[in-house]
Amino acid sequence: MRKEKNSFIYPLITILAAVIVWEIVVRVFKIPSYILPGPLQVLQAFRGDFSLIMHHAGATLWEGAVGIGISVGLSVLIAVWMDRFPLVKKTVYPLLVISQTVPVMAIAPLLIIWFGFGIAPKIILVVVMCFFPITVNLTDGFSQVDRDCLNMFRVWKATEGQIYRHLKFPCALPYFFSGLRISVTWMLVAAILSEWLGGDRGIGVYMLRAKQTYALDKVFAAVIFVVLMSLALIGILNLIRRKVIYWNGTI
Repeated sequence: MRKEKNSFIYPLITILAAVIVWEIVVRVFKIPSYILPGPLQVLQAFRGDFSLIMHHAGATLWEGAVGIGISVGLSVLIAVWMDRFPLVKKTVYPLLVISQTVPVMAIAPLLIIWFGFGIAPKIILVVVMCFFPITVNLTDGFSQVDRDCLNMFRVWKATEGQIYRHLKFPCALPYFFSGLRISVTWMLVAAILSEWLGGDRGIGVYMLRAKQTYALDKVFAAVIFVVLMSLALIGILNLIRRKVIYWNGTI
């Protein structure tokens, strides 16, 4: 426990030192705020616009939550198919890898054209970015199940549903949460990126409006808020992970 607490001290000291240097550089070189605002200016903007940022954050979190929920369902379905049917894995797995080579910036405008400026293209973009890490990690988790345990279940004439419920899914949970942790971070990135291309609410919309008025202190405030939100989501996910995978004290 003491080691875990100490592990946070060094990053905090580094961040604090970087913030101090940032403030000193801005003051010494008298850099205009429309080029690079100082940390104190950013903090002031954060406090002044906090209620507005929270208003926009609600839309971003809703888009991300719906998208990540669809991603989890789609990932579980695809991973089970690939695990049960080797031919499906040989066919689908390369396509999943190829899909990740397509630039997101090339997909987003097409989604806006096809589905308009509502919430649908934003959710779709979140799904496109988030389902891959979960699917790949869950598929790898299924493949790591001990063969002896699997043979024992089959000797006992367990059904496929029982095998997945009592053996494969529990064994693959650490892999599932690893992929989900990556996807939770990408979730916000995808939602904000889609909001840049159109919409009337969201952190991306707030950042775009602030940028257009050269209020970079508000842009930095939004970035800091997104970072804090990502850390909070990862912290919540880690807590859920410890509660769910209760039989493994090392996780």
